[in-house]
Amino acid sequence: MRTERQNIRRALILGALLVTAGVRCTPSPQSASLSTSDISLPSSGWIDATTTLDPATTPVYDGNAPLKFDFVMDMRKGDALTLSSYSLGAHAGTHIDAPMHFVRDGASIDHVPLDALIGPARVIDIPDNVQAIDAAELNRHQWKGAQRVLFRTRSALRGWMTSPVFHHDFAYVAPDAAQLLADAGVRLVGVDYLSAEQFGAPAPMTHRILLGKGIPIVEGLSLESVPAGDYDLIVLPIKVGGHEGAPARAVLRKR
Repeated sequence: MRTERQNIRRALILGALLVTAGVRCTPSPQSASLSTSDISLPSSGWIDATTTLDPATTPVYDGNAPLKFDFVMDMRKGDALTLSSYSLGAHAGTHIDAPMHFVRDGASIDHVPLDALIGPARVIDIPDNVQAIDAAELNRHQWKGAQRVLFRTRSALRGWMTSPVFHHDFAYVAPDAAQLLADAGVRLVGVDYLSAEQFGAPAPMTHRILLGKGIPIVEGLSLESVPAGDYDLIVLPIKVGGHEGAPARAVLRKR
């Protein structure tokens, strides 16, 4: 009789433990709903900060490969399908410079880490009359604490990224400002024209400073309709193996 009572008691304890474990392990409908909601990525609110590649409207840096887009086959001309051929330089339109661009043993574009290219970014407005974004100019703005810094300059104000004429007097990041950004641990630097370096600079110091610290540079951004402020940034280059740069698609969303 005593043994039977002990067996019943053990069964009751075991049953209680199983019920408790089931309650703990089974998510409620509400918690399941929250989990699904938390991992979804809203598709609205994104701003396309990418320059459209078009030989009629896209500037090309002096000496770089021209843009050439052809239709190999065209349904509008009676072909069974439409098929295109693209010829362009690695630094056409909106593009990313990888460390390999100016660092002998630097990473190629396919090895630039994604976490540098995705995350919070700050757009900083530089006045139209400023060509050199030097340390003094940089410190006139709230840039400290930003993980990624994008400069909206005279190029955006004058619409130069939609003009096929190459302008030599674009705003650039001076080496002393590049050094401040690199020392502060900024993850990425972006500009709204085809180079972050002064045209005709005696040495590519800005590129060497930033790329030497593994900081990718996004050039040729389309920021005409992007006011200063904090954004989420996604900028992804074409994954080309073993080369120093590639065109990219860049999107921003106000934080």
